Amino acid sequence: MIMFTQSSNYFFSFLMSLVVVFAPGAFATTHPGQDAIDFIAIQQYAEFSNAAYQAKAEIQQQRFSKNYSFTHYSKIPAIEISYFLQTDNIAKTQIIAVRGTSNIENAIVDVALKLTPDKHTGIRLHNGFSRAAQAIYAEIKPQLKTDYMISTTGHSLGGAVALILAMYLDVDNYQTGPVITFGQPKVTNVAGANKFQHLKVFRVVMPKDLVPLVPPLDPVDINDIDIYWHLGKEIVLLEANTYALLEGVSSMMRATRFTQQPLNESNLKDHQMSLYMNMLDKKIPAAKRVSFKHDFNLFNLFGGAAK
Repeated sequence: MIMFTQSSNYFFSFLMSLVVVFAPGAFATTHPGQDAIDFIAIQQYAEFSNAAYQAKAEIQQQRFSKNYSFTHYSKIPAIEISYFLQTDNIAKTQIIAVRGTSNIENAIVDVALKLTPDKHTGIRLHNGFSRAAQAIYAEIKPQLKTDYMISTTGHSLGGAVALILAMYLDVDNYQTGPVITFGQPKVTNVAGANKFQHLKVFRVVMPKDLVPLVPPLDPVDINDIDIYWHLGKEIVLLEANTYALLEGVSSMMRATRFTQQPLNESNLKDHQMSLYMNMLDKKIPAAKRVSFKHDFNLFNLFGGAAK
């Protein structure tokens, strides 16, 4: 028999409110044949995100395309984060790439923090990610061109910071281009995601990469209507040349059961940027879109509320 707890009742009420917020198609998995993804462009952003792990001299030697040139690099010791800027004066674009973390266990601990108000955006953000974004934004603003389209990218925590940087750029009326992240954790709540839903955000994930899935739903947070929530389209890299595209509630529910499993060596591998690069290579020249099948049980969210 199914026993409904107070927490599960909160969840059902909350879930129905999400349908209203994201309807129509709140639970859609965006079936094959819709919104084809440009994996050549995604791959280029992956090269920027991967390069962010390298030293300044190594980044300077790379040629991402014939028109991009190395513009700026900085490492902020206080928060142990680095980033670089590339500029294409022909296409009038700039790309900010933010370094991620080499320690996935710390990454998972870091994302499990309460959201705090952010004055620049007017929304609630992960405190650590927003502090990193603030430090980078203050440094890089003199290098940014107001008449250029500016995109951001990054892997892991770098992806989270890259997304917040795009929010800052948008608030300050810069021309914001695509935000493409890899293995990015959540940065804000439902209200924050709604405010910036106009941004062109593409989150590339591996099916068993734990970082984009945490923190999972917590009944206490549901009661406060302050749960973490992802922005944009989620590109799930599947086997061979296949991929799936998810949004909204369907993205949130992806593999929820998986988040209750302990961290293991497989999770470490699935979060590595090198694996993302390898999987993207398989999507070119002919990626195939497929529907994503959820391995999802509602009551797993509550640690066995169903009996």
